[in-house]
Amino acid sequence: MTTDDTLHKSFISARKLMHRVISRIVPPREVEDIVQETYVRICQVEKKESIKQPRSFLLKTAKNLAFDHLKRSETRLVDSVNDLAEFDCFVSADDDVFQQVATDKEFSQYCQAIRELPIQCRKVFVLKKVYGYSQKEIANKLEISESTVEKHIALGVKRCTYFMMQLTKEERSENMKSAGKANQLGGLR
Repeated sequence: MTTDDTLHKSFISARKLMHRVISRIVPPREVEDIVQETYVRICQVEKKESIKQPRSFLLKTAKNLAFDHLKRSETRLVDSVNDLAEFDCFVSADDDVFQQVATDKEFSQYCQAIRELPIQCRKVFVLKKVYGYSQKEIANKLEISESTVEKHIALGVKRCTYFMMQLTKEERSENMKSAGKANQLGGLR
């Protein structure tokens, strides 16, 4: 009973709702990709006439794609820890190592810097820096040249570094303002 036209209209009317549903599952920058993938999937359905509730079908497809995205991300993260001994060594490392690791705030700021990269640059940067893919693997996976991969990585490093430097300047400025206020309050006693 459902036709291509009905599915298309249902997709258009449910698009905002899909955004809201998917945004609860995956990072904000991935939402639009999953919504678009949902549309591609509904276009590929062979027996459209068997879909009785197009809106429900769309939402279920979008949610499943979002969960699949999360599973793939988690699998890549787990696969990057090659053996349990390596993992145990990491977990039981002494306190000096943990002191060298960035604070939660710095990590959060760095994640924000990555989220603000252009989408293709971000994909390349994350595949390289987070998942450890080689430039050749990234080029093959994203179907781009190795030189383009190299340029995206360089741009990502440059922009993230600039972003973090700007935050550091802002924090120093705020700290100086706070110190000035504290000195003023101290002088009032």
